[in-house]
Amino acid sequence: MANTIKVSKRQKTGKGAIRENRLKGFIPAVIYGDKKAPELITVEEKIMVMEMAKPGFWLRQYDLELDGEKHHVICQDVQLHPVSDRPVHADFLRVSKDSVLTLKVPVHVKNEETSVGIKKGGVLNIVHREIEVTCPATAVPESFIIDLANMDIGDVVTLGQIEMPKDVKPSLDAEETILSITPPQAEVVEEEAPAATTADAAASTADAAKTAPAKEEK
Repeated sequence: MANTIKVSKRQKTGKGAIRENRLKGFIPAVIYGDKKAPELITVEEKIMVMEMAKPGFWLRQYDLELDGEKHHVICQDVQLHPVSDRPVHADFLRVSKDSVLTLKVPVHVKNEETSVGIKKGGVLNIVHREIEVTCPATAVPESFIIDLANMDIGDVVTLGQIEMPKDVKPSLDAEETILSITPPQAEVVEEEAPAATTADAAASTADAAKTAPAKEEK
């Protein structure tokens, strides 16, 4: 079930109206797509901040309630202030049961603490923390979970080894490495050059004296 967020229609546009809304705690946004006219709206800033802090925000679908009508959407973009990182504008894409979406699904791991390879000192190397997929709006996966329990040093998980739900098509090739457990990096210790002994120093001085040119007597 999608979360419902109440939004308001933007009656005015322009910098002055946007500034006024922001002072009241609202940010401008737009609803577009599904072959319908775009709707200029405002959404409460604290709600956007709260939703963005939740895992899976970019995959979550919402019902935006506008004047008693609900628009089923997914957030496509949020513009942030360059200094404060506060949201300043949001784009919402209408989706329906027939919509096909291209989005990035996060990769999560489990049993890292009991992994055979990691217990031996191996290092977990995650190559892709997200996997781009194309799928119906009704079949968006929340995440892809990889079990590390039986993975040893040198083991690799490719995209082809991850079970994809029906109708979910990844953009990467099946042979693409998603993660691996690599051998521990050996510490390189530079050996200090041995100090010259007194005998070596004396021999070097004597050799230098033999090869030095004789001074011409006046």
